[in-house]
Amino acid sequence: MRNIIIPLASLLSGIGMLVVGTGLLFAAIGAQASSAHFSGLVTGLIMSAYFAGFVYGTYACPVIIRRFGHIRAFASMATVASALPMMHALWINPWAWGVLRFVTGVCLVGLYIVVESWLNVVATSQQRGKVFAAYMAVNGIALALGQWLILVGDRYGFVPFAMVSILFSFAMLPITLTPVSEPVPTDAPKLGLFELFSISPIGVIGAFGSGLLNGAFFSLGTVFAQGVGFSEAGIATFMAATILGGAVFQWPVGHLSDRHDRRRVLFLVCALSAAVAVAGYFLAQGNEILLICLGVVYGGLSFSIYGLSVAHVNDLIDPSRVLEVTGGLLLLYGIGATVGPTLGGAMMDYLGPEALMLYFAALLALLVLAIWRYSIRNTPHADEHAVHSDYVVMGSGSQAVLQMDPRLQPNTAAREGKPSVPPPEQP
Repeated sequence: MRNIIIPLASLLSGIGMLVVGTGLLFAAIGAQASSAHFSGLVTGLIMSAYFAGFVYGTYACPVIIRRFGHIRAFASMATVASALPMMHALWINPWAWGVLRFVTGVCLVGLYIVVESWLNVVATSQQRGKVFAAYMAVNGIALALGQWLILVGDRYGFVPFAMVSILFSFAMLPITLTPVSEPVPTDAPKLGLFELFSISPIGVIGAFGSGLLNGAFFSLGTVFAQGVGFSEAGIATFMAATILGGAVFQWPVGHLSDRHDRRRVLFLVCALSAAVAVAGYFLAQGNEILLICLGVVYGGLSFSIYGLSVAHVNDLIDPSRVLEVTGGLLLLYGIGATVGPTLGGAMMDYLGPEALMLYFAALLALLVLAIWRYSIRNTPHADEHAVHSDYVVMGSGSQAVLQMDPRLQPNTAAREGKPSVPPPEQP
C-alpha cells in the first residue's frame, strides 16, 4: 500500500478539485438562472443538457481516447473544460448555456474516464476496494464543499465562474504530474436495456428512478432553496448537508440491506424518502433550519437507492458479469438524470418552487408501487452461479471506475481487458 500512496494521493487530490469545481458550477448556474428570471423549465433544460452530454460522452470519449491516447485526450478535454466556465459568464443566455452545459458534460466524463482508468492502474486487485471507497469519499466531500464555495464573492457575478475555471486548471497539475503507466482504454456500456430488465425489473427501475431524483436535486436544489426564501448561507448549507447526509448514511442503509431482503429495504427507503419529501413540501416556506435537517435525512435515504438497486441486481448474476451489468445500470442512471431536471423544472413552473419536493414525493411513490408490484408478482431468478453480494457505496462517475468495484472477482478485470496486477509505474 505504501507504494501507491503518492500516486493515489495525487490522483485523488486532482479529482477532488475537479468535483469541487463541478459542484460550484451547478450552484452558480442555479443561482444566476434564478437572478436572470429563467423559468423552472428553462433552467431544467439547461441542466439536463449537462447530463445529456455526460451520457453521450460515455460513448464518444472512449473512441477519442483509443484514437489519440489517454494523455492527449486528457489534455484536450481539460483545456476545453477549464475555458467553458468563463464562457458561461460572458453569455447569460439559455441557448448558449444549454450548449455549454452539453459540452461540459462531454468533457468532464472524458476526464473522469481517464483519471479513473489511471486509478485502476495504480490499485492492485487486492487494494481496489480501499481505493474505490476513498474515491467515493473524496467525491462526496468535494461535491459538498463546492456548494459552500458559492458564498465566496458575488454569487451573481463573474467570481463563481472564475473560481470554477481556476479549480479545473489546478486539478490538472497533480493528475498530469503523476507517474503512471498507460491504462487499457475503457469500452462504452454494451449490455442491452431489455436484457437488464429481464434480469431485474426492480434494479432497472431503481437505477433509472435514482437518476430522475438526483439529477433534479443537483440541478434545481439551489433554485428551490432560493425560491422558498433561504438565506445565501442557508442555500449552500442545505445543498451541502443533503449531499453529506447521502455520503454518510449510505453505509448503515447498505449494511442493513446486506442482512435483509434487499427489495424490502429498497421499498422501505423509498417510502421513507417520500414521507420526508412530503414533509419538506409543507415546511418549505419559513423553516430553513428544519428543512436543512430534513435534507440530511432525505439525502441519507434517497442517495442510497442507486446503490441498493445495483446491489440487488448483482445478487442475481454471476460475479463475472458485475462490470457489464453495473455499466448498464450507470447508463440508465445517466438517462434518468438527463430527464429529471426538465420534469422537475416544469413542475416548479406550474406549482411554485416548493413543488420540487412534491416532484420527489410523487416519483418516490411511483418507485414504491413499482417495487411492490414486482416483489409480489415476480420472484427473481438468480443465475446458478450467483452469490449474495455486499452493498457498495456508488456514485455517478464514468464506467472506468466500475473496474474498482470490490464485488468484481480478481480475474474479472483481466477478462475485461485490464491486467489483474498493473504494470510497474514509469517515471
